[in-house]
Order: sequence, then C-alpha cells, then structure tokens
Amino acid sequence: MNILHSVTSVLFVHAHPDDETISTGGLIAYLTSRNIRVSLVTATRGERGEVVAGPLSPLAGTIALAQERERELARAAVTLGVDQSFWLGEAPARAPGLPPRRYRDSGMQWIRPGLAGPAPDSETDALARAPLAEVTEDLVAVLQHLRPDLVISYDATGGYGHPDHVRVHDATLAASHRLAVPYAEILDIPAADAEWLDLDASRDTVVAALRCHASQLTVHGDDIVHSGGQRDAIRTAIGLRLR
Repeated sequence: MNILHSVTSVLFVHAHPDDETISTGGLIAYLTSRNIRVSLVTATRGERGEVVAGPLSPLAGTIALAQERERELARAAVTLGVDQSFWLGEAPARAPGLPPRRYRDSGMQWIRPGLAGPAPDSETDALARAPLAEVTEDLVAVLQHLRPDLVISYDATGGYGHPDHVRVHDATLAASHRLAVPYAEILDIPAADAEWLDLDASRDTVVAALRCHASQLTVHGDDIVHSGGQRDAIRTAIGLRLR
C-alpha cells in the first residue's frame, strides 16, 4: 500500500486553526519538501477556543481573537510550505450562487478524558449546526476548483469527538466521493488496513509551525501544552487509511 504514490497535489481539510499543524504538520512538511502541491481549507476561526495565559489573554471572547487566529494560521501555513489556504464558506470554498458564509466555531465539552461532545450553547451560525448539504456543496466547489489527487481529513470520530471535526469529516467524505477523489482519513495509531508514516525528519518544521499558534498552545520540550493546560506529545508519525 502506498497512498501517496504518484500524488502531485493534496487538499487538507481541517476544522480550526492549529489542527493542520497538530495532527498533520509532519505530513504537510514532508509533502511540500517533495514539491507536492498542498492546499488547505479551514472551516472556522476557532473563535470559542481558550487563550494561553499571557499577553494574548485579553483577546478571549472578542472579535480580535478570530483575527489573531487568522494571522497565526497564515504564518503556520507558510512555515509548513502550504501552497494555498482557504476559509470554508468563502470562494472558492463556497457553492456557486450562494453569498459568502462565515462558519463559526461550535465549541465543545468534555464527555470523558479524550472524548469531546457538542457544547450546550453553540450558536445558530456554528459549523456543527449548518446543514450538512450546504457544507458538502462548499467542499465540492473547492474540490472542483483545485482538482487534487488526494483529500486528507479526519476519521468518523473527528479524532476525539469534537462536533466541528465530525462535521468536516462527514462533508469532506461526501464531497470527495461525489467527485471520485480519493479520501484518506487521519489515524493516530497504526492499523492493519492503513499506511503508517514516520516523519520525524519534519520535526523542526512542525515545532516552528506550532509556535505560530501562540494564542492556543506553547511548545515545552517534546510536548504541546494547550491553553487549558493539557499536554500532548508533538506528533510527526501519522496513519492514512483510504475510505
């Protein structure tokens, strides 16, 4: 199995700024270092995310937070070598004939350690409350615009249950299948039916991109420390499974 064989262009679809680096930064850096064209669609600005304690703390809950996370994502994308970045709901990631739409971070709550669920107070313009058909049509539009060889996004759980991740998975998979574009889901652990890639050579690039997301996380040694204090190891290895 070699999912990346003969691939010359890849589209990554993620839910929030920093997801692209935390879950797929090593893979993006690996692909771009081999002159494979990488495009990125991000669905929301992560407006409801917590903010790392420090000089950026006053941004929490303000319009300025979304603006800062736009800038952070732009810097991280450049660091990883992303060729083109788009926001879901804005051309070319918007269905023809529809006005631009800004999908809002839906928020989440922890059900148990490692598993998230919907927030009880998501707003009407939240991504998870948007019609699945509308989100799918937006992704069809950007796929038709870019015509990638491969689309990469989450598995059916969204990795850990965040409703925005799940909505991105459902819509991206549907759009990919409609246009017969191969879809590979991200796995955090090896599986018999998946390809496992150890990309530790990309670690320095991933660390540099992670540092671009200063409102959301800090890098401490080999770990990511999230705004809420949770720690995760910096990941460069990744599994890909075709769906």
